[in-house]
Amino acid sequence: MGIYLRNYLKHIADTKSRSLADAIQQTAQDIVPQYVSNFSFKEHVVSMLVGDVQSGKTSHMFGLMCAAADEGFPIFILLTTDNIILQQQTFKRAQDDLTDFCVCDESEYLKFEQNQLRKPAVIVLKKNGSVLKQWKNNLASTHFCIGNPLFIIDDEADAASLNTLVNQNRQSRINKCLDEIKKTSASSIYLEVTGTPQANLLQTQKSGWKPYFIYYFKPGDKYIGGNKIFADDSPIIRLTDNEEGKEILVDDEFPENGLLRAVLIHLVTSAQIILSGGNVCNFLVHPSVRTADHKAFSEKIGCYLNELSQSIEEEATIEALKFAYADLADTKKDLLPFDMIYSFIKEKIQDDDGIKILTLNSKVSLEDNTQYNDGINIIVGGNSLGRGVTFPSLQTIYYCRVAKNPQADTMWQHARMFGYDRDPDMMRIFMPPLLYKLFVDINTTNNSIIAQIQKRKDFSDIKIFYPKNLRPTRKNVLDNKVLATFCGGVNYFPFSPSNRDIRLLDAMLEKFDGENSYTVSLKFVISLLEQIENGGDDWSAKAFIGFLNSILADTPLAQAKLIVRRERDIAEGTGTLLSENDRKLGDSFTDITVLTMYKVTGRKGWNGNKIWIPNVKLPNDLIYYSVV
Repeated sequence: MGIYLRNYLKHIADTKSRSLADAIQQTAQDIVPQYVSNFSFKEHVVSMLVGDVQSGKTSHMFGLMCAAADEGFPIFILLTTDNIILQQQTFKRAQDDLTDFCVCDESEYLKFEQNQLRKPAVIVLKKNGSVLKQWKNNLASTHFCIGNPLFIIDDEADAASLNTLVNQNRQSRINKCLDEIKKTSASSIYLEVTGTPQANLLQTQKSGWKPYFIYYFKPGDKYIGGNKIFADDSPIIRLTDNEEGKEILVDDEFPENGLLRAVLIHLVTSAQIILSGGNVCNFLVHPSVRTADHKAFSEKIGCYLNELSQSIEEEATIEALKFAYADLADTKKDLLPFDMIYSFIKEKIQDDDGIKILTLNSKVSLEDNTQYNDGINIIVGGNSLGRGVTFPSLQTIYYCRVAKNPQADTMWQHARMFGYDRDPDMMRIFMPPLLYKLFVDINTTNNSIIAQIQKRKDFSDIKIFYPKNLRPTRKNVLDNKVLATFCGGVNYFPFSPSNRDIRLLDAMLEKFDGENSYTVSLKFVISLLEQIENGGDDWSAKAFIGFLNSILADTPLAQAKLIVRRERDIAEGTGTLLSENDRKLGDSFTDITVLTMYKVTGRKGWNGNKIWIPNVKLPNDLIYYSVV
C-alpha cells in the first residue's frame, strides 16, 4: 500500500469509522492491481464504479484517487453535476479528506500551475460547458499535462456527460468538452461513478463511453436501500389510493388520506427522535413535477397544521395521534410514552417556528441545506429533490408522482429515502400501488445488474430488462441504430441460422421426444443456443444468451421450458416457424423462458441441409434491452 492511500485510510479511520476505511481499502485492493497498476500510459480507457444511491460513493472515489496517485497518476479531475452548491460541497470535502493533494477550485488555475505536480493535483469542476472549455484550454497550455496521464472521476456520470445528440449524428456540448479534456493528455482513465448505470451500460463501444471494467462496492451494514424498503411485506410501505395526489389538489378540505396520516406520523417520529437526543427529523413530499402543485401541497399542509394547532386538545386529534403512535409502535419497540410524545407535539405545533414547511424546486430553491439540517421540517418539491441532495434523518416520505413515461434511473435518483442516518423502525413511505410496483420492478433489475457485475468477466454483455411501461433511461442518449429491444412473450427465431455442430445438437436433444414439453435448466438452454450461428443480422444468439445469463445472475437455479420437434418440412424464409399447436403450447408458459427447437428437413431451402432452428420466447410483460 502506497503512502497516499495509507494516509487517507488513517484519516478516514480517525475521523469517520474504521469499518468505512476497511471498505475503501477493499475497493482499492479489488480494482487497482488489475485495472490501474497495469495501465499502459498510452491509451484512454473508460471504467465504472457503481454504488447504491447515497451509499458513500465519494469516500470510495477518494480512496481510488489516492491509490492511483500511488501508481503514478499526478492529475485528477473531479466532475460534479452543474450545481454551484454541490460543486462547492465536493470541493470542501476534497479539501478536508485529501490532505496530501493540491485541491483546486474552478477559479484556481494559478494554484494548479504553481504546484508543478509537487503534490498530486485534483481540480473540482462542474459539468458546465463554459467551465469545462476553460479548463480544457488550461490543461492544454500546461507543459506537464501532455506527458502525464489524467485520472478523471465523473460523479453522476449518467447525467449530462453522455451524448444527447447521438441520434442526430452530432455531439452535445458537455460530451464534446469531456472528450477534448481527455485528449489534452496522451492517456487517461475515465472513471464513471453512479448509482444508476442504465444509460452507460447501453452505450456502444464506438461511442467511447461504454466501460471496459465495472466494479460494484457493497454499502455498509447500516445502509437502508431498495432491498429493505421494497421487500415483500415491507413494514415501511404504506399504500395510498392511486388517485389521491390529484384529489388533494381539487378538494377544499383535508380528507382522511395518506398525506394526513403521513403528517401525523412525521410529528410522532420527530418527537421520538428529538426527545431521544436527535436534532433533526425530515419529511419529504414529492407530489409532481409542477411547481404549482408544490405550492398547493405546501399550503394544504400548512392549513392542516393550523387546524391541528387549534384542535390539539380535542379528542379527535388526540385519537388521530394515538393511531399514528400505534402504527410506529408496531416496529419501534422502545417508543417513549405517548403522553411525553403528545406534550412535545403540542408545544411545537403551537410555536410559529416549531415546524418548518420548505419548498425546493426550480423557482424556490434552498441556497444550501442548512434549512433542513435541524428541527422538524416538511420539504415539498419535484425534480430538485433528485441527484446530490441529501436530507439528514429523512424518516417519512409521501411520493405520489407517477410520470406518463417513467424512467427507471430518474425515479431511483428521486428516491432520497436511501441512506445511513435513518431509523428503519420508524421509516414510513406513503405511495400509491402503481408507483410501488414500479419501484419494486426497478429494484429487481438493479439487483440483476449488480449480480451480473459481480459474476461476469465480460462487462460489455450486461443486460437490462424492465416492464413494458418503464424505460431504462432517457431516449436521447441511446443510439437507435444499434439499440435492440426484445419483448417478453414474443417468439423470436433466425431466418437463416446455421449449426456449429449439428451432431452435437442431435446428441444433446436425443432424449427429448416430439410430443411433450420439458422443464430444463436455463444453463442447458444456453448451451443449446451456443451451438447456433446467426447467419445474418436478424437474430442474435449472443443477445439472448446475455438475457438468460442476466436471469441466472439473480436466480442461479432458474428453469426453462424446452419443446423439441423433428422432421419439420418448413420452407426457408417463411414469416412464421411454429405450428399453431406449438405456439399455443409455448404461450401457455408466461413467466418462464421457452425454447422451441425445430429440426427442418431441408427439402424447402436451407441449402438442402437438415438444420436445428431455435425459437426463443422470454418471460412475459418485460422489455429486454441490448446493444448489438
